[in-house]
Amino acid sequence: MNSPKPELPEINKEDRTPLVDVLLEMLAWQQKQIDELAQEILKLKGETTKPKIKPSTMDKEGAPGSDDSSSKRKKGPRRSKKGNLKIDETQIIQPDEIPEGSRFKGYQDRVIQDITFQTHNIRYRLAEYITPEGLTILGQLPEDIQGGSFGKSLIAFILYQYHHQHVTQPLLLEQIRDLGVDISSGKLSYILTEDLDDFHAEKDELLKTGLSVSKYIHTDDTGARHKGQNGYCTHIGNDFFAWFSSTESKSRINFLNCLSQGKTTLYTLNTGAIEYMAQNKLSVVILATLENISVCINTAPDWCEWLDQQGIVKPRHRKIVTEGALMGGLLDQGISSDFSIISDDAGQFNVFDHALCWIHAERVINRLIPLNDSHTKAVDDARDQLWSIYHDLKAYKLNPVTEQASSIRQRFQILCSTKTCYETLNQALGRMGKNQHELLRVLDKPYLPLHNNLSERDIRDYVKKRKISGSTRSDAGRKARDTFASLKKTCRKHGMSFWGYLKSRLLKLEGIPPLSEVIRAAAASG
Repeated sequence: MNSPKPELPEINKEDRTPLVDVLLEMLAWQQKQIDELAQEILKLKGETTKPKIKPSTMDKEGAPGSDDSSSKRKKGPRRSKKGNLKIDETQIIQPDEIPEGSRFKGYQDRVIQDITFQTHNIRYRLAEYITPEGLTILGQLPEDIQGGSFGKSLIAFILYQYHHQHVTQPLLLEQIRDLGVDISSGKLSYILTEDLDDFHAEKDELLKTGLSVSKYIHTDDTGARHKGQNGYCTHIGNDFFAWFSSTESKSRINFLNCLSQGKTTLYTLNTGAIEYMAQNKLSVVILATLENISVCINTAPDWCEWLDQQGIVKPRHRKIVTEGALMGGLLDQGISSDFSIISDDAGQFNVFDHALCWIHAERVINRLIPLNDSHTKAVDDARDQLWSIYHDLKAYKLNPVTEQASSIRQRFQILCSTKTCYETLNQALGRMGKNQHELLRVLDKPYLPLHNNLSERDIRDYVKKRKISGSTRSDAGRKARDTFASLKKTCRKHGMSFWGYLKSRLLKLEGIPPLSEVIRAAAASG
């Protein structure tokens, strides 16, 4: 169901050939949908479905295992596999028999790696005394374990297994009980979802810091069921950080609210807000009224009340004014109007300086269903030209030259205005031409990536977690899922162990600074 549905073109009554081709293509598209739906029905019924077996690449030139010597990967320098291992115990083993007169030459080391899983239960006996005045005094538990029955190392292990290793809650409960821990399912749920304020605060700092040190961000969203209802999770990030937020909507207002997380003022009417409203064709009467008003409002209920007071009641008008006010708030907090947002062309992300992913743009052409050899050749030629422009853009990023930029723009315009024998391809190229500004932003900003793969990779781990655990059932659980997905991905971007991070935060160990400081340091170093 990935191929785009063909659209009927405007046809001259004297020339119906393109209409016939489109109708045939529509039949082919419908047949493909029928086949995919039939397989889906069989899967839901538990029946055997047709396996998807990809063709082997073993015999292709340059593939692993081929005879092409140029395809062989160069081996790097040999590393010491066990040179950095921490040695916990040393045992000296003598030969069974040592003949008299033998000379000792030293030792040959053999390092055996192993791991020990066992509980370590501590009984704290709090001494109790009665003072001469009749008062009772009692010894105090160590500060880090007050108010709980489980040590911080165990809590770190539980969080690591659930959020990093994707162990489901029932299996995790079974695992730690098998290790000898006496814990209830309710207490396990509490550890996974409650009393995590320090982690939530550090997650909130990721977005504020990331936006302040970045010239661009990647963004994408995916489904995230909550309390049995469909919802969405929005990802925002780049090479420095990853940040996730689950909500019930994926509108532009929701995206701007995500960007506003942690800001003191959300809704602001200023020059930037008015410009946005004008660009989106807000009613001239309302626009003229708002131009003379200065407003800063912190909460959504107060904002809705203010809209009512101004008589802005139509849904479209309220939507545009709200989007503009959120844009104004972000601009007022220091985000530049030239800030770049890279996405897959979803409309809710089209704010600030929008740039599009070339991989998603090409995918529209790649998914077409040609009806004959002429159509196939037209699609192949278009894809070859498209990838040629893409490779030239990659070269331009390394060495920006004004003359090359003009040449690339001209070639792109020629490609998108090309009329082939394949009408659906012509429509796809035409739509791509309308996105020229977003697809060629790299010509003005060579530091921008050409694709949105980073966001796709970051959000994939979230999707895997969703497939394993399903939906969240409490607001605290949803918040914890977003928080630890953000913290884990950010740690990975900086080559930091998530296990080490959890121990550092829970056991109050030194060595891992706040992630916001790590982000600033990475941005400062280039």
